[in-house]
Amino acid sequence: MDTLIDRRTRSNTTAGMDNSIWYLENIDVTGIFCPKKLGAALDDHDKKIFKKGEYIYLPDQSSDKIYFINEGRVKIGNYSDAGKEITKAILNKGEVFGELSLVGESTRRDFAYAMEDTEVCAITTDEMSSLLKDHTSLSMFMMKIMGSRVLEMEQRLESLVFKDSRTRIIEFLIDLANKKGERVGFERVVRKFITHQEIANLTATSRQTVTTVLNELRTKNLLTFNRKRLLIRDMEKLAEEMTS
Repeated sequence: MDTLIDRRTRSNTTAGMDNSIWYLENIDVTGIFCPKKLGAALDDHDKKIFKKGEYIYLPDQSSDKIYFINEGRVKIGNYSDAGKEITKAILNKGEVFGELSLVGESTRRDFAYAMEDTEVCAITTDEMSSLLKDHTSLSMFMMKIMGSRVLEMEQRLESLVFKDSRTRIIEFLIDLANKKGERVGFERVVRKFITHQEIANLTATSRQTVTTVLNELRTKNLLTFNRKRLLIRDMEKLAEEMTS
């Protein structure tokens, strides 16, 4: 596996790696989490399918596995003392979650929720710790995952303190398009667009405010959207809206 990891790392470095570190495309993550030949590792690897609306894990449950999304979408969040849902991240195919078990988390602080029919592969914390010791590239990318999520939470906190609701929503749309969008000519499209309430949860705004801002931007012909996708027509002009 070392040879495979190192070869793919060199190849992607030469070609120019994508800025997104959510997707570990330069290592065989699928092979690590969902090995084709389980053999003696059967006890350490687990593949499960969760129906839309099912929880993969809940707060206070044992934190003993790390998960890889093979298909579907997963919401990571928790609940305030008042019972309000706080969304921390929405993850798609190819992303990893539950990684805090690697740094001493014994029980879950968050919930993981299947937003649609979702297939995940899991590996025990002990097995992943062993792999990290043996493979430097895998270790570095897991560190990048955890580091990037800390930075993202810090950026969201700064936005909450220093930016108004409209700016936070537009900033979120730009970030979403950059991380998970696809270039189509001069436009960018995000498939499986999330609901207005989910955007509100992620930006600490209200659903009504999100709807108002999105409709305003659509009227200006900067974007179009429906339940299935978001299409941003001009990223630069959309960014200018944050200072208008």
